[in-house]
Amino acid sequence: MDAPRLQHLYVSPGHNFFGHHGRTPDTHPAAEPRTVRCVAGRGLEGDRFFAHEPGHKGQITFFAAEVYDDLCATLGVRDRSPAVFRRNVITCGFDLDALIGAEFTVQGVRFMGVAECKPCYWMNSVFHPEAEACLQGRGGLRAKILSDGELTLGPARLEVLAATAKA
Repeated sequence: MDAPRLQHLYVSPGHNFFGHHGRTPDTHPAAEPRTVRCVAGRGLEGDRFFAHEPGHKGQITFFAAEVYDDLCATLGVRDRSPAVFRRNVITCGFDLDALIGAEFTVQGVRFMGVAECKPCYWMNSVFHPEAEACLQGRGGLRAKILSDGELTLGPARLEVLAATAKA
């Protein structure tokens, strides 16, 4: 596995798909800052899910660059950014599935891995008609933010603090 790193960071001020079932998606762009500010119990500053609801499972979402690369190769896609998946952090060298039910730190910020970030039918329209099926069981990680801090693109030490039963 590659050396752990944060490859992309994304925030978006509005929802393109969430709450749009049966309607066309919105077109809120995803900004790609070098650094994002994590706020415990609230989310990422500037993101659409910031302070969404108390205890929200998706205060931050992670997605593996390795899965993105495999999906591009499998489906022959060469013109889509990982931003289309609307995940906040694109990681490299992390086993995201192992973090479900675990408390962990990345770059000194504490998180609780809550659940898989399941793929949805919108991915078929923004990435490829077979994207949702190809992403089953590897759509990423939803997590709660347990401490304030910043995440920055580049090397990222991952430390698992405690593991509990998978959610």
